[in-house]
Amino acid sequence: MALTIDSQAKPVPAPPWRRLVAIGAVATTLGGCVTFTPDGGMSPVSAEVSAAIGKDTVKIVSSAEASAVQSRVKALLTKPLTADGAVQLALINNRGLQAEYNALGISEAAFVEASLPPNPVIGVERLSTGGSLDIERRVIANILALLTLPARSDIARTQFEAARQKAIEATFRTAAETRRAYYRAVASRQTASFLEQARVSADAAADLTRKLGETGAAKKLDQARASSFYAEVSNELAQARLKVSTDREGLTRMLGLWGADVDYRLPGQLPGMPRIQTAQQVEVEAIRKRVDLIAARLELDAMAKTLGLTEATRFVSMLDGGWRGNYERSTVDGVRESSSPRGFELEIQIPIFDGGEVNVRRSRETYMQAVNRLMEKAINVRSEARAAYLTYRGSYDIARQYQNSILPLRRTINEQALLEYNGMLIDVFELLTTARESIATNVAAISAKHDFFIATVDFETAIIGGGSSAGSAGEGPVVTAAAEGGVN
Repeated sequence: MALTIDSQAKPVPAPPWRRLVAIGAVATTLGGCVTFTPDGGMSPVSAEVSAAIGKDTVKIVSSAEASAVQSRVKALLTKPLTADGAVQLALINNRGLQAEYNALGISEAAFVEASLPPNPVIGVERLSTGGSLDIERRVIANILALLTLPARSDIARTQFEAARQKAIEATFRTAAETRRAYYRAVASRQTASFLEQARVSADAAADLTRKLGETGAAKKLDQARASSFYAEVSNELAQARLKVSTDREGLTRMLGLWGADVDYRLPGQLPGMPRIQTAQQVEVEAIRKRVDLIAARLELDAMAKTLGLTEATRFVSMLDGGWRGNYERSTVDGVRESSSPRGFELEIQIPIFDGGEVNVRRSRETYMQAVNRLMEKAINVRSEARAAYLTYRGSYDIARQYQNSILPLRRTINEQALLEYNGMLIDVFELLTTARESIATNVAAISAKHDFFIATVDFETAIIGGGSSAGSAGEGPVVTAAAEGGVN
């Protein structure tokens, strides 16, 4: 239902263009001046990424930047990739990450749009019936949109800051996933290389046993066991080679490579074990640094501001004001007459059926839903940080135990078993059993080392964000501030 009020004004009003200038001046005063940043909001993202993980990131927006990135990619591929080199390559060449940066640019456009006043509407109407002519001119501005412009601009600014944090989180996530893919690919390659050596030894043992069988020095059972051992190792090698191919493709996708660039080189084995990192109050660090929590806090701030705006305008859902000028011409008894009545028009929607309570209740429930999800996420983040550190420390101890104790003992067992076999103290069955156990132990040692490096990545992402569980779809906005104050 709309109420229209017309008022005649005797003084000649100012021309419409002057009213447009006045409206623009008022809107500028209310909303302030917001312009696009030169880099689409990427400077804070690049600074945070560089400070946290020591890597560069870039948003490709021109052919020159694309050429520069391609040249850098070629330079990184000239030598075998390290874990850090793979991460750096992914941060500048992964197209999925570039799409996240485009989302940041879209958010900036929404922020600039929200800070601009609504465009006025100019209407001209011409009616001619019989001998009369009626020309109506209108200039209409959304007064409610002008009055709420500062609040809407502030909300959009907060949402833009949240989008920045999400872009940082996406960068951390790309870096973490690339490291995981790198360690998987290298560990698979190392396992396949070890099994290749084991197969050579198994082949030699099977060939020797077969020759001994031809002379009668080896039983048929021993020949069958040696041949079976060779076949089993060959089958394990085939499985390992398949895993090498699939894990390498997973890394290739993270690096964003195709064509001739997919022939990059990887080292033959995982790097040496680093020194263990000591950490204190890991959950406090996670609550303070996790970028997904920072983004959620900003989203909740924006939601709170939106709720305040909803309550402030609950009784006025449409308020338009404007200037109207009519020109009428008619012919009476052959004499042409004209008049130009002037006035203004104001339309207000009357809240008879919906007094705004629906929007207010919806906003309050949405806000409390976000707060409760925050509390859940804050507890989960603290637990994730503790669990990630325990896994990191435990996997380090396991991998060290393999390197310092189990593998040296296994080498001693292999040497002694070979000596006893040569001295005819044990048979082929015991020698082959020892070889099988040795292969299993070495593969397990590689796997333990791989698990440690993956745990290192998981521990780092549990502190700064970008892990597999951070920012998962379906979670509503949550906030760090409430977590710090309400969850102990």
